[in-house]
Amino acid sequence: MKIIVDYKESESGFKELKIDSAKYLFDYLIQIKFSDGNEKLVDFKPFLSKSLHPAIKKYLDEKMFRNFSLTDGNLNWNDYDLIFPMER
Repeated sequence: MKIIVDYKESESGFKELKIDSAKYLFDYLIQIKFSDGNEKLVDFKPFLSKSLHPAIKKYLDEKMFRNFSLTDGNLNWNDYDLIFPMER
């Protein structure tokens, strides 16, 4: 899963894109606000459902999925067990 964003160029080069906030809504939907002001609703259910890897599939347990944090501008589950990174 990847969100593709055109980076805005600043005087010092490219501006780093980070997640400023994330809120779990329901049914594996997370509302994400980015540092460039954009806001997106990301549905993780298709990704989790189609995965064959048990380390990812276990996050279909909604209690586990809801327990994420923001770490260095990325969504992080269980100390990097699963991560939604913003590529730099």
